[in-house]
Amino acid sequence: MSPSRLTSSLYLLAFALLLQNVLGYDPLFRKCSSTTNSTATSSYKTSLSVLMGSINQLAPAEGFALGSLGQNNLDRPYGLFLCRGDVSSSDCRTCAVIAAREIRKSCPSSKRAIIAYDNCLLKYSDTDFFGQIDYENKFYMWNVNNVSNPVLFTEKTIELLSQLATKASYNSTKLYAAGEMDLPEGSMKLYGMTHCTRDLSSADCKKCLDGAIGELPRIAYGKEGARVIGGSCMVIYEIYPFVKA
Repeated sequence: MSPSRLTSSLYLLAFALLLQNVLGYDPLFRKCSSTTNSTATSSYKTSLSVLMGSINQLAPAEGFALGSLGQNNLDRPYGLFLCRGDVSSSDCRTCAVIAAREIRKSCPSSKRAIIAYDNCLLKYSDTDFFGQIDYENKFYMWNVNNVSNPVLFTEKTIELLSQLATKASYNSTKLYAAGEMDLPEGSMKLYGMTHCTRDLSSADCKKCLDGAIGELPRIAYGKEGARVIGGSCMVIYEIYPFVKA
C-alpha cells in the first residue's frame, strides 16, 4: 500500500471511531456470509428471528447470552451476544436491540453474520461455534497519532494488556478486566481493557487475548491507542480513560 493510501486508511478508521463515539450506534464492523451454500431458507430465517428476540431479552441482565433454535440441523441457527464489561444494563439492552435489527437488515439472507459496536457484539451461524475461538472474524482500529517513544510505549502496552488478559481469563466470572498504568514519561497514563465471550474456557480466553495482544506491534506500533475486536475476544488500549463504569 502506498503512503498516501495508508494515510487515507488511517484517517478513515479514526473518523469511523469518532462517529461511533459521537453517535453511539454506528457499527464498527459487520460481515455477512456470501456463498451460495450460506443462503438462509425461510425456516432458518424464522428460527433466527425467534432466537434474536430471545437473546435480546436475556442479554441485558448479564451482559451475555447464547442459544440455538430449530427443528433440525439444517434450520438451526446458533447465536451469541456480548456487551462490553463496562456497559450498563440499559445501554446493553439498547445495543442488543439495534444490533439484532441491523444485522438482519444488513445480512437478510445470510446463514452466518457478525456485527460489532462500541458497546456490544452479536453473531450467528448455522454451525455450532460455542466454546471455540473465532479466528475468522477480526477487526482493527488505531489512533492516527504517534507516541514519542514507541519502543518503551509498546513494551508497557503489552505489559499492561498481558496482566489484564490473565486477570480476565482467571479472575473474572465475566472474562473481563480493565486497568491503568503510569508511564515513565511525564504524567501520561495508559489505560487498557481485555474481554472474552463467556462461552470460552479460561485457557481459551487467555489464548485468544494473547493472540490479539501479539498483533498490536504489527498493526499499531507506536500508536497512542488501538483495539483488536474479534468474534471471541477484544483488547483495547488508549492514553485517556475510556472505561464507561
